[in-house]
Amino acid sequence: MEGQGKCLCGAVRVIAKSVSQSLGVCHCSMCRKWGGGPWLGVDCGAEVSFEGGDKLATFSSSAWAERGFCKQCGTHLFYRLKEPIRYFVAAALFDNITDYRFDHQVFIDEKPDYYNFAEKTAVLTGAEVFARFLPK
Repeated sequence: MEGQGKCLCGAVRVIAKSVSQSLGVCHCSMCRKWGGGPWLGVDCGAEVSFEGGDKLATFSSSAWAERGFCKQCGTHLFYRLKEPIRYFVAAALFDNITDYRFDHQVFIDEKPDYYNFAEKTAVLTGAEVFARFLPK
């Protein structure tokens, strides 16, 4: 399904050709520090484009990934793998998609004890994530 949405102030618009309806949560320390809690994102593959590029900023948070945000309002937009390019976009950005299935959690080994989700989901440790998604 194609997804379209925008940041809080509307300066950056995101268009994703293929939005997974499978919602994932990342508990890694970087995601939690970046947003104050776990990251809720959806896999959008490589075909993602943006309007308002002069307001789009990225931060290279590791050798393999970067995070995108709006320079004007600070909205967190995406986590992107550098090679091969793969976008995980903040689920709440898409105006036209609301029927996600929360079905997986990553970096479960870094989840702090002060919160829990009631849903039963698949879980991956950090090592399992690296083995699955990063090139060998």
